[in-house]
Amino acid sequence: MKKILIADDEHKILMSLEYSFRKIGYKVFIARDGTEVLEFLKTLVPDVILLDIMMPNLDGYSTLEIIKQDRKLDQTKVIFLSAKNNPKDIEKGLEMGADAYVTKPYSIKKLISQIEELLNV
Repeated sequence: MKKILIADDEHKILMSLEYSFRKIGYKVFIARDGTEVLEFLKTLVPDVILLDIMMPNLDGYSTLEIIKQDRKLDQTKVIFLSAKNNPKDIEKGLEMGADAYVTKPYSIKKLISQIEELLNV
């Protein structure tokens, strides 16, 4: 079973994504900020991390920097899911090592197909 860690501080987005991914067979983990993501990653190696950028405590950029330093997460795909849709923000996210950058609002069907493509499902 594929594991996905979803990090976003917006409750409605978390619930919607959690429902959608559980429905197609993913084991879903929820974090509300970067600090919670890092707590999960002490014991979890997800296949995918969906990471919002603008979150309290530790933002998505800082979280990704820490994730990229952890060798056990080399195979984990990280996708930014953000309302920041400026080309410079997108470029920054990809240059930092994100596997993809999806802007809000997003299509859940397109998001799922993009993730499955990254995972070669």
